[in-house]
Amino acid sequence: MSLLSIRNLHATIGDREILKGVNLEVNRGEVHAIMGPNGNGKSTLAGVVAGNPKYTVTEGEVIYNGKNILDLPVDVRAAEGLFLGFQYPVEIPGVSITNFMRTAVNEQRKYHGLDPLSGSEFLKLMEEKKKVVEMTTNLANRSVNEGFSGGEKKKNEIFQMAMLNPTLAILDETDSGLDIDALRVVAGGVNKLRTKDNATIVITHYQRLLDFIVPDFVHVLYEGRIVKTGPKELALELEEKGYEWIKEELGIRS
Repeated sequence: MSLLSIRNLHATIGDREILKGVNLEVNRGEVHAIMGPNGNGKSTLAGVVAGNPKYTVTEGEVIYNGKNILDLPVDVRAAEGLFLGFQYPVEIPGVSITNFMRTAVNEQRKYHGLDPLSGSEFLKLMEEKKKVVEMTTNLANRSVNEGFSGGEKKKNEIFQMAMLNPTLAILDETDSGLDIDALRVVAGGVNKLRTKDNATIVITHYQRLLDFIVPDFVHVLYEGRIVKTGPKELALELEEKGYEWIKEELGIRS
């Protein structure tokens, strides 16, 4: 059984249809990359799966871990093991990363009928997971993303992912705005967290991220549909030929 099965998914924002019949199967242990031009539905797909209420699903289903999750609220989807890494992480002034993560981790444990972590247990876990993205103690004590550089915000996203240990992580343009050193650290963190029991969907414009996070499958999302799927080499072909090549190959007229 697939970990994630998206079938004929249609979604709108306002009166504009953005997703026009997306189909996607993701199994445990896999990394999938979704590529495509701006404005063609990549971030919408991530938002719909995660439960962003600004999108309206008009047709189709999203089966995650055997459950149709479209009627589940955002917090329940997260507790079930879904994680969304944002392209533009928000700042939360006055809330330290430590307090934010302790609340999140213990709410997740509560959902699964587990006792909350004690202060010492939580700090031990935090120290362990900070190493995944080479996070400094100073960064962990600051307010969530407040005054962070782009690279620090993305490191913090992967640190949160490490703390929550999701079964399915969707990373929406996590390489956006990163220099090569920050990209190496962030991608290295994602790779360290990969297991045979979880899966990752990476949304990106650029092949360079896929030099670090090597996908099992690459999908091209164009005009609201996945129009082509291939191995990791497909990303190199897209980098070389651009998306006009896909349009010509599939006979798509603008």
